Amino acid sequence: MPFIVNPFKKQDVSDFTGVYTPLADFRRPSSTNDHGDTKPGELADEKKLDVSPNPSNGFSAYTIDALRAEIDLGSAASGHDTAYDRKSKVINKAITDIGMGRYQWSLFALCGFGWLADNMWLQGVALTLPSLTKEFGPSENQVRYTTCALFIGLCLGASFWGIASDVIGRRLAFNMTLFLAAVFGLGVGGGSSWIGVCGLYAALGVGVGGNLPVDGALFLEFLPFASSGLLTGLSVWWPIGQLIASLVAWGFLPNYECATGLESCNISAPPCCTRSQNQGWRYLNLTLGAMTFVMFTCRFFLFHLYESPKFLLSQGRQPEAVAAVHGIAYKNRKQTWLSEDVLNAIGGTAAAVEKEHLSTGEIVKRNLGKFSTERIGPLFATKKLGLMTCLIWFCWTTIGMGYPLFNAFLPQYLSNSNSEQPTEPSIVYRNYAITSIVGVPGALLAYFTVNMKYIGRKGTIASSTLITGILVFCFTISSDPTFQLAFTCLEAFFQNIMYGVLYAYTPEVFPAPNRGTGTGIASMLNRIAGLCAPIVAVNAGQSDPKAPIYASGGLFLAAFVAMCLFPIETKGKQSL
Repeated sequence: MPFIVNPFKKQDVSDFTGVYTPLADFRRPSSTNDHGDTKPGELADEKKLDVSPNPSNGFSAYTIDALRAEIDLGSAASGHDTAYDRKSKVINKAITDIGMGRYQWSLFALCGFGWLADNMWLQGVALTLPSLTKEFGPSENQVRYTTCALFIGLCLGASFWGIASDVIGRRLAFNMTLFLAAVFGLGVGGGSSWIGVCGLYAALGVGVGGNLPVDGALFLEFLPFASSGLLTGLSVWWPIGQLIASLVAWGFLPNYECATGLESCNISAPPCCTRSQNQGWRYLNLTLGAMTFVMFTCRFFLFHLYESPKFLLSQGRQPEAVAAVHGIAYKNRKQTWLSEDVLNAIGGTAAAVEKEHLSTGEIVKRNLGKFSTERIGPLFATKKLGLMTCLIWFCWTTIGMGYPLFNAFLPQYLSNSNSEQPTEPSIVYRNYAITSIVGVPGALLAYFTVNMKYIGRKGTIASSTLITGILVFCFTISSDPTFQLAFTCLEAFFQNIMYGVLYAYTPEVFPAPNRGTGTGIASMLNRIAGLCAPIVAVNAGQSDPKAPIYASGGLFLAAFVAMCLFPIETKGKQSL
């Protein structure tokens, strides 16, 4: 494979010689026989399927009739039986039989860049707030609207790119999000006014905001069923983004920041310091922008992303969908039985899917339809599920506001921990870097505790949220920098446990046909609450500088109460 790839090249099955094995000759380990599309109560029907003509050798073989029976079983469970749905399930089976390999692990790293960039820029904006006050003059409270501008972009980006990926394809959306973030991130470094910087951050947010919905959906579509839980592992990249931003800030801001005190700044007065005296925040943004551009380069030029087979299928491009699956097998050095003949035998001819091809307007309408009463109604089909839906949405909302109320303004809190003698900038950014380092293992620990006996998802997320809320309140007890460092480190550790479990638990509690709607609304509520957080911080901070911290702690504790009422524990259970 060449070092530089052509990201726009269309694939054909002839490009991947030696990976195809006819269905009748294909052998797969019996352990790969999955029925992930069925309900738990229907698994007994597996015994009726003739999928193991010679089970004594530890391998099973497919026949067209057996494969069709599996697809019929899955279609009956999901309630969807169009030609597209049947062929999508066949593709799922083919990807599962290929298994995890180099292609998926490479994609795990590249999709992780999206998670990393999201939090890296959120923390990057938080770290620039004191410097923006010094150079452009907005008060410590007013400058918090900078974070609001970023969240406006994040909300727009999440909505736009989520729909755009269904219109223009996953591949273009996957690459454009980081490209836009890199371009506008570099542009922030040349900002000449506070309003201009806010506008650039909003534009940056439109790019980076699309990473979570696009990258998550793309990664999941290439994962074998047995490895679908790896989607949760992407959350490990989240604290790494904060760590990178804090380390870069520690290197630049204390050394290239003017020494003017925050108390002398006023928005109506001349600048507190000149641009030449205050280059640290510009170097920070230029560095983060350059890192984002490197991540884009890795995605675009050093890795050939095959377009999602399901997207290609929905567009009537069946030969390309088959070629994409063959490409995965080729990268993983495995065999695959998928062919157009198999797809046509199970789901009808390509013309059947072509008739279901949606126009751009219909695709947008279908995406918006995720928020219709028809899609939302099943989430309240039973009292238990309805209660679970309300509680999980409440938690996403409260945490969505509580997280930025504390973390997005933490550099300000640390720099003003002692109002009589503000903490030295080098100490502030050193402490912020230490906090970020300590927080990283939290996401890793969550991966193990969620499956521990007597703890599970509910125990892990509830206990970590409770401890997070308590530690936020403890932060206000003393203005001693060492004391505050200890509690911010602990808060970051348990907070990352909470977020890691929340990302895993949420899609598990919703039934598969409405999982996208449930998680999509949760994400939307989280972003909207995050957008409101700077507004709350500005107005509450006018009366008491510690009020936003109290509000953050209270929101975490409210989320804890809701988590204690969760009626569903998903540990060790198959998702519906």
